[in-house]
Amino acid sequence: MKTSKTIKLWMSALAAGTTMLVVSSCDSLLNVQPVNQVDAAQSLTTGQGVQVALTGAYDGLSNRYVYGGEPWVYADLLADDNEVRFSGTFAYMDEIWRKSIVVLSTGSSEPWLNGYDAINRANTVLSALDKLTTAERPTVEGAAKFIRAATYFELVRSFAKTWGDGDNNTNPGVPLVLTPTNVVTTADNVARASVAAVYTQIINDLTSAESLLPATSNGTRANKAVAAALLSRVYLMQGNYAAARDAANRVIATNRYSLAANFGDAFDESTGAFATEVIFRITVTEQDGLNQQNVFYAPAAFGGRGDIRIQTKHTALYEADDVRGKFFYRGGSFTYTSKHRFQYGDVIAFRIAEMYLTRAECNARLGTEVGATPAADVNRIRKRAGLADLATPTVNDILKERKLELAFEGHRIHDLKRTRSTIGADNLPFSSNRVVFPIPQREIDVNKNLVQNPGY
Repeated sequence: MKTSKTIKLWMSALAAGTTMLVVSSCDSLLNVQPVNQVDAAQSLTTGQGVQVALTGAYDGLSNRYVYGGEPWVYADLLADDNEVRFSGTFAYMDEIWRKSIVVLSTGSSEPWLNGYDAINRANTVLSALDKLTTAERPTVEGAAKFIRAATYFELVRSFAKTWGDGDNNTNPGVPLVLTPTNVVTTADNVARASVAAVYTQIINDLTSAESLLPATSNGTRANKAVAAALLSRVYLMQGNYAAARDAANRVIATNRYSLAANFGDAFDESTGAFATEVIFRITVTEQDGLNQQNVFYAPAAFGGRGDIRIQTKHTALYEADDVRGKFFYRGGSFTYTSKHRFQYGDVIAFRIAEMYLTRAECNARLGTEVGATPAADVNRIRKRAGLADLATPTVNDILKERKLELAFEGHRIHDLKRTRSTIGADNLPFSSNRVVFPIPQREIDVNKNLVQNPGY
């Protein structure tokens, strides 16, 4: 059984359009500071304190509303075209599924609140790098920049128009806050930076992180390949196919990750193959963390709520011999995906399969063969699925493989947006206001520099 227990350093407070760090002091024994709060002035005076703060930043990233799986459930529901059915009682989830999100929705307020908390934790670490030794600094700095970039990417692709939908330089993205917030003042009423500015910051952070991080890690901490994997995802969202291809190729070229021989083993951490397929994951234990994909995709027998049921419209997409089309199970009269059966299973953030599919798509679009031909990469995925090779796969062939291979892992809405595809049974355009989350109303209320998204 996994026993890791992350350390929660801060409680967050909402003000001025971002999440602020609560730093309190104790005046007497009757005012004892809670153990999950640390006075930044005291804790960041030593290298050890900064290392502990980094653990707190990873904990912020692992929050259920950041990298703990829930935003990826939102992405699947928002993209749905009657391939699943949401049958739960959470109103905000039903709103997302029906693409009728409201400004008071938990689905917008909690990712924003907890996202900026994670960013503030990363900023706090980055503010104290001078307390580290020369040997310690690169890994800590790289990890904090990865955490900040990962969180900003989740925020900008949820709360702003997608890249290329209008002018990236004028479309409002999300507020860029790059220094720690300890005391809230009117100066913290930060306006939304442009989509272009947010993407530039993300890429700068990830490029730096890739150069600083170690080559290897235990899979729950960032390394060079993890930063490159996220870079490939960012560049793909931008339609920068050469950069996305090269970043994915760098991950593959490490030769540290490989497809599990059996598809199901990629989602079962009790197998050794899990560790070779998964590039980065969020640890979940009985003591700490939640796997929100399990909560919503698995029925009660497997620790979840069983709110998302797979429909025949989806299962009919698989070829007869495709093992992925059999990776479902019946719970009563309903069908569920087997990807999220384990209540305390780690949340998978990146798999090597995604990198092969990204490299294949980008090479196909560009007419290049960097690392491998598009056919070699896509047929590697198909072979594991028990399918025959495609001689000359088209971009559409690769996109279909991507949909089936990465189904119910939080990719679909973003792939539809970047490929300018229609969305849902209503055939919404990729640019529809209904597939962009509203800025939370309480943020608008306290920060008059924020502007709301169109349609809200």
